[in-house]
Amino acid sequence: MLHDPSHHTPPPQAEEIKLDPRDKDLLRRLAGEWADIAALPVHREKARLWQKLNDLESERPMVWINEICWNEMNVNDELTLRCAHPWARDQERELRRTLYQWRHLPGDMIVNAYLASPLMFHSTDFGILEHVDIVTTDETSDVVSRHFNIQIRDFKDLDKIKMPVVTHNEQATARHYQAMCDVYRGLLPVKKVGQTHIWFTPWDYLIRWWGIEEAMLDMLERPELVHAGVERMVDAWMSELDQFVAQHLLALDADNTRIGSGGYGYTRRLPGAPFDPQHVQPHNMWGCSNAQIFSEISPDMHWAFALQHDLRWLARWGLTYYGCCEPLSGKMDLLRRIPNLRKISVSPWCRTEQIVAQAGADYVLSRKPNPALLAEDVWHPERARAELVEFMEPTGGRCHVELIMKDISTLRYQPQRLWEWARIALDVAEQYARA
Repeated sequence: MLHDPSHHTPPPQAEEIKLDPRDKDLLRRLAGEWADIAALPVHREKARLWQKLNDLESERPMVWINEICWNEMNVNDELTLRCAHPWARDQERELRRTLYQWRHLPGDMIVNAYLASPLMFHSTDFGILEHVDIVTTDETSDVVSRHFNIQIRDFKDLDKIKMPVVTHNEQATARHYQAMCDVYRGLLPVKKVGQTHIWFTPWDYLIRWWGIEEAMLDMLERPELVHAGVERMVDAWMSELDQFVAQHLLALDADNTRIGSGGYGYTRRLPGAPFDPQHVQPHNMWGCSNAQIFSEISPDMHWAFALQHDLRWLARWGLTYYGCCEPLSGKMDLLRRIPNLRKISVSPWCRTEQIVAQAGADYVLSRKPNPALLAEDVWHPERARAELVEFMEPTGGRCHVELIMKDISTLRYQPQRLWEWARIALDVAEQYARA
């Protein structure tokens, strides 16, 4: 996520990175394992299948897992960090998690034949943070219960939402890139990568400052205030995007970048034209939006208070993804108004037969199986299979589907549950491959 409304991210520092030889040796060993995996021809085949899916020519459903409860996943010290330097530990964490996922729950994941060195830019965010009371049930987990304290009550409070300022620390970028090149030389190329897919979701932020019940009532009692709040949030995101464009900070995402709340972005449609590889534009990329708290909101209100405002943002992108946890069955008439819409989130609360009938083969259905089945007292793999089949059967082989397991809060410290789910999902995907 580009932004985290819980805190301000400090700007990057252009510090010199000096590693102990032991740290460097460890990172090189892990990178060597990464390189061996990345060289496997299966990645080219997986990329082809993802591309066929996103081009609405799918050969079978695709499977991917993310938003993993990594605090519960460590087996045989596979995820235990051993580097001493903070920069090296960040590198080690990414390497170990990728290697772990490939070994145990790959689904249709793709491992790059390079390592990404991010551009070191900073956004000042939107000027307002959540004021929250937190209850923790597992000290090792970042999944907590939150009570949000209200900060937006009237028009004057909307001034708390500021237009962000983006700066690129080119010296920090250069030092980070050089450190990676020094460590991984001869093993994997290092590639500078800017801002890829942007998670655009005004309502995910507004409810943290506004309050859910308060926002729902204000749509009825003070609609002008709600419209003004959403418009200010869209203004802030648009201002930030304009700065990314002006400073050449955007990067293509038609690859194994996560798109919206779904899977990878491979497609022949992007980057499209015009395209300058030195100056990527929004129309060369994927966009997205959602309104997760609008689950029980009528289509008319969903349009008025969310999607109508989102179109200013969505219209700028080459292809778009819509939705997350909110059930969208019954709202296809709204979604068809989105320009270049390609993927639709199908949460566990969607009415399957309705959305399958309404969407047909016009879009990718980004199906999210319910992660609650992984958190029960007893793991029932047969139920996991039945849930996947129950969704796939009404598609009748006509729809383009990705099966995305996400929002995994707990596995009861039994990571093997998720390993097995990955195998089951791939088996079901093969079962529903097109003849």
